[in-house]
Amino acid sequence: MTVSRDLTVQRVRHPLKMRLLQVLRTQRVSSQMLRVTLGGADLADFVSGSFDDHMKVFFPAPGAEKPVLPQVGPDGIVFPEGQPRPQARDYTPRRHDPVAQELDIEFVLHGDGPASTWAAQARAGQYLGVGGPRGSFMISREFDWHLLIGDDTALPAIGRRVEELGPDARVIVVAEVPDAAAQVPLATGPHAEVHWLHREDNAEGSLLVPAVRGLNLPEGEGYVWAAGEAAAMRAVRQHLVAERGIDKTRIRASAYWKHGNAAVHETIDD
Repeated sequence: MTVSRDLTVQRVRHPLKMRLLQVLRTQRVSSQMLRVTLGGADLADFVSGSFDDHMKVFFPAPGAEKPVLPQVGPDGIVFPEGQPRPQARDYTPRRHDPVAQELDIEFVLHGDGPASTWAAQARAGQYLGVGGPRGSFMISREFDWHLLIGDDTALPAIGRRVEELGPDARVIVVAEVPDAAAQVPLATGPHAEVHWLHREDNAEGSLLVPAVRGLNLPEGEGYVWAAGEAAAMRAVRQHLVAERGIDKTRIRASAYWKHGNAAVHETIDD
């Protein structure tokens, strides 16, 4: 008897809302990753349906206690007049606990930029603004195998996905980080395969493409998720489609940043 599986991939929309949240605590996850736990009454109706959801995080201006948040109205997003727009970046909801009204965001401490600078000094009681997620891209958990590819910026999504798939899932992770100290714990089970790639002082580009080329992919129906630097993600996707014959509908690749431009979040397709 053949058991049918639902391998549907679908988009779900959520009402857009701006939220003012407060830092409850911080935790160092690795040498360069900091987890910030936020809380507040504004989380009461927060929804994050997928591991790679992204929300806009608004940072307070230097010397300010709270960030300036835009309003959502019939004409879209409107910022208050007479005030400078806040610095903002896209981040993954790493963990959401609706009962405790807590939201975890993980920041890469790479030493520059408004997000990393703020995270390096983050402490309980400080404020952040969060907008979204606007929607979720729901990928079935019933595929025979799941290939997760990414660099430092993708680790929160990869970590969440591994947890959601559970210990019995056939998961292959290919992750590029600066060194062994930057690796993060992953809740993998006995059927998982994890490849950590260490950049060290490598200046020859991403290590992800050659690593993916060397993978032996399992039989059956699989799904590939990849996120990181734009050029590397395009190369990974091109290899999987052109040389591995993976259908484009079974790959979701995103640029989380570009060389020379950190404030990027876009889906990579043809």
